[in-house]
Amino acid sequence: MPKVTLYNISGKEVGEVELSDAIFGVEPNTHVLNEAVLLQRASLRRGTHKVKGRSEVRGGGRKPWKQKGTGRARQGSIRSPQWKGGGVVFGPTPRSYGWKLPKKVRRLAIKSALSSKVIESNIIVLDSLTLNAPKTKDFVAILNNLKVAEKALVVAPSYDDNVALSARNIPGVKFIAADGINVLDVLTHDKLIITKDAVSKVEEVFA
Repeated sequence: MPKVTLYNISGKEVGEVELSDAIFGVEPNTHVLNEAVLLQRASLRRGTHKVKGRSEVRGGGRKPWKQKGTGRARQGSIRSPQWKGGGVVFGPTPRSYGWKLPKKVRRLAIKSALSSKVIESNIIVLDSLTLNAPKTKDFVAILNNLKVAEKALVVAPSYDDNVALSARNIPGVKFIAADGINVLDVLTHDKLIITKDAVSKVEEVFA
């Protein structure tokens, strides 16, 4: 089992914590990670793009001129695609860009992402993380104590308003609860700061 140092919010070492081999000690699968990131990024797309087809544009109910005898090409409607103001052919319509990955693949992806942080020594485990009031200044002090200057993902066992409000104005820092941990957030942040209780919850969920 991989062992990492346990810190408090003052940045002092207070012990060690053992991480589960099944969650934090797997060989990262880059293909599965890529699939999971593509899925998440695709699912974030709103897919609300829309253009009007020939049947949706206004006007064009009357044939512009008779079929024969004018010397011009035959036309059935001034709202045909070749006319200015006409409908669009094969244009975008509202759709979902997401798709599904098998449950085992999704689990392997999050395990690979967490294990990569352990391998790169980019995981910091805290004994606890609580704030008496929402103060960005206090949260910045915690990051300074931990010597974290990079983008950081902060994970707690449950959602904490004081921590969330204190972290949200710091560029590159994101706070989430353990049940919301995901591959994209873990990989797009340089450091993973997670509490001891959150580690236990993640191990329980993905075991």
